[in-house]
Amino acid sequence: MVDIETRRLLLNSYQGVISTHSQYMAGYPFGSVVPFCLDGDGHAIILISDLAQHTKNLKADDHCSLLVLGEGDDVQTAARLTLMANAQPVSSDDVDAVAQRYYRYFPQSRDFHRVHDFSFWRLTAVKYRYIGGFGRIHWAEPSVISNPFFGDAEADMVNHMNEDHANALPLYCQQAQIHVPENAVLSMVGIDSEGFHLRVNDKVVYIAFPQPLNSPLQVREALVAMLKTARAGVKNP
Repeated sequence: MVDIETRRLLLNSYQGVISTHSQYMAGYPFGSVVPFCLDGDGHAIILISDLAQHTKNLKADDHCSLLVLGEGDDVQTAARLTLMANAQPVSSDDVDAVAQRYYRYFPQSRDFHRVHDFSFWRLTAVKYRYIGGFGRIHWAEPSVISNPFFGDAEADMVNHMNEDHANALPLYCQQAQIHVPENAVLSMVGIDSEGFHLRVNDKVVYIAFPQPLNSPLQVREALVAMLKTARAGVKNP
């Protein structure tokens, strides 16, 4: 089981810096900024161009790391997580489910793989290094961060919320003390057992459930209860 701090930071993140072994400058690491989402087992999924330097590096040597930074005004005190990982292209059997989720998180990338020879890669962690502040530094063993809704069940719930309950999304943000700019475009993009992701314009934010959930019915009940609490807060500021 992944420790709670590592798990929380990974679930709250959607972008990071991937470091690969440079083929152009042998012996030097090469860093690139990449957006990512998690697959059904909690592995980071990236979409990268065959023409990119980091893709060429991974094809030659699949060892890499992904640095993820938590929210904070001071980069030195913000939580951060380094995934030491092996990178492999997503198989044809998995690519549809992976693509479905990734495109909800990053809709602007939907045509990348057709226009610019992009492909999905999975980063399978072999070790985590977590830094949460002074005295909160440790290595963690990777294990499955299972999403029981990954695939069609998640897509159905997300589509239902966006089509029938879009007016609830700003209230969830307000209750979670997440700033929503005026006239912002919001959409739900992902649901897992511990919370859900919303896109607020181009930013992805995470809102946790009060407790872990294991079925679509439990998710529905939790979202209804959270909405009632949020509406009560609006009436009684």
